[in-house]
Amino acid sequence: MSVINEFIEKKKQIEKKLAKPGMGDKERAELAAYYSKILPIAEMAEKLLKIERELKETEDLLKGDDTEIRELAQAELLNLKKQHNEILFNFKKILVEDDSDSEGNAIVEIRAGAGGEEAAIFAHDLFKMYAKYAEAQRLKVNVMDSHPTPRDGFKEIVFMVEGKDAYKLLHLESGVHRVQRVPVTESGGRIHTSTSSVVVLPEFKHTKVEINPDDLKIDTFRASGPGGQYVNRTDSAVRITHMPTGIVVVCREERSQYKNKEKAMRLLKARLYDMMKVSEEKKLTAERRSYIGSGDRSEKIRTYNFPQNRVTDHRIGLTIYKLSEIMDGNLDLIIKPLLKEEERRKIESIKIL
Repeated sequence: MSVINEFIEKKKQIEKKLAKPGMGDKERAELAAYYSKILPIAEMAEKLLKIERELKETEDLLKGDDTEIRELAQAELLNLKKQHNEILFNFKKILVEDDSDSEGNAIVEIRAGAGGEEAAIFAHDLFKMYAKYAEAQRLKVNVMDSHPTPRDGFKEIVFMVEGKDAYKLLHLESGVHRVQRVPVTESGGRIHTSTSSVVVLPEFKHTKVEINPDDLKIDTFRASGPGGQYVNRTDSAVRITHMPTGIVVVCREERSQYKNKEKAMRLLKARLYDMMKVSEEKKLTAERRSYIGSGDRSEKIRTYNFPQNRVTDHRIGLTIYKLSEIMDGNLDLIIKPLLKEEERRKIESIKIL
């Protein structure tokens, strides 16, 4: 069954179910919500089928003997093909937009890479950049775990960005970020190159990952840091180990052990889902991958050159001489072109038949 017919058939099946009596209120509400989601796609699919039928009928007229009818059919055919291309593009676009993974919160992990203390300072700079961007987008930032360094840097910081479009806006930030500048630790005025890596994971309200409690090892320990003296008096920090995969998550930013455990579980579910998703994506062919670049988190995606006030995103060859503005949170200068290019590539990759 083609993608077009698949959505039309889904629409018909849901309409039949909704018409049946005896359905519970909760089930009906969930089904109605799903129906409202696929209805625009199904209606676009119906338009596409209709115009394809008209194209076929018009093409058949071109095979007739009547010259006048053939001339009229030829003119109509050009018009129908134009309409067909527009509807097909819009149908593919709505399929791209109908992506549950792009909805909801984002969990962002920033880790210092090559460059020692300067890399840790750059990791902190990236965190401040994302925090300012989130504030401009009216998104909430909530730190889950951090490992500060003596010079106001971070070896690692994990935080959640909460809001409807958080993951959609930030998911293309995953990769290696490179900085070129004179570090505060450099006395000779030489430009150094350092790196920090960014990982962005989706966080779902209705998780797609089932976790067996028996697979978890949960440890509590005495935290230190932002909570001050109070947090040091109790074993409030939580470490959860998922034994089948070896994934370890830690949350220590809250004074409450319960809150840290809740955050740690959310982070664990996001990492498990990401592991599952990456495994599935490896099975796809290069043609069907829709991520800009390879999607590999070891891939250098962006360079921040402070002496030249320049930012270059290597995936789309975008160079902007507004580094200070970008570091101050105006990430739309990069994120909007990235999202536009991602949409274009996804639309191109969709096979309707």
